[in-house]
Amino acid sequence: MRKKLIAGNWKSNGSLERNADLLDSIVGAKALGSVDVVVCPPFPYLPSVGDAVSGSKVELGAQNCSATEEGAYTGEVSARMCADVKCSWVILGHSERRALFAESDDVIACKVKRAIDSGLKPILCIGETLEERESGRAEEVALKQLDAVFLSVQPDESWVVAYEPVWAIGTGKTASPNDAQSMHKALRDNIRKHFPQIADKIRILYGGSVKSSNAKELFSMPDVDGALVGGASLVSEEFVSIIEAAVE
Repeated sequence: MRKKLIAGNWKSNGSLERNADLLDSIVGAKALGSVDVVVCPPFPYLPSVGDAVSGSKVELGAQNCSATEEGAYTGEVSARMCADVKCSWVILGHSERRALFAESDDVIACKVKRAIDSGLKPILCIGETLEERESGRAEEVALKQLDAVFLSVQPDESWVVAYEPVWAIGTGKTASPNDAQSMHKALRDNIRKHFPQIADKIRILYGGSVKSSNAKELFSMPDVDGALVGGASLVSEEFVSIIEAAVE
């Protein structure tokens, strides 16, 4: 049985005061231990958030890392730097990075390689736009994004895939549990085709307007192993409720 994982992507939000209040609730969640929990704040807050969760069962993740090593790359943050401030995880390939910052599949594969080499576990985001779904290409797009990384960098069971339909991120729209299950099963079947030894061990999360009111039903699906949570991860009551919904 795969242990559920709930990851909170704070995106470009937060302050020292707000973060402290939020983390007090998260580290006190009763479901910790039964569910793996990761919080991913913006880069400036990684050290303070890391200190706040130190000694708890909440893990620290970065929202991105550079495709480069350290060097003359102004504004970049390397995977090694993220590991140096005690990150265990890093989100890569998020649709906002793909759309707003023109990150290609090749760039994302390179970032995953940097992350692995630095000891970070990747949360690889994939997902289709509304236009791609309505044209019947949702599965094709998601599998292409998955293969671009999995066939470039040897995966292992510690990797996490996050299926995030772009049309459901921050819109209030959510894929139905059956839609999510259908895509998650297709992703797992594709992993099994190439890497049968890890297919039933790797965790596949759902992301896209996950909230306390829909989490339980989503988590009841056999191939939905948790969630990558955006806006709701900034509201302590919501995020803790989502964590609790993941308890078997």
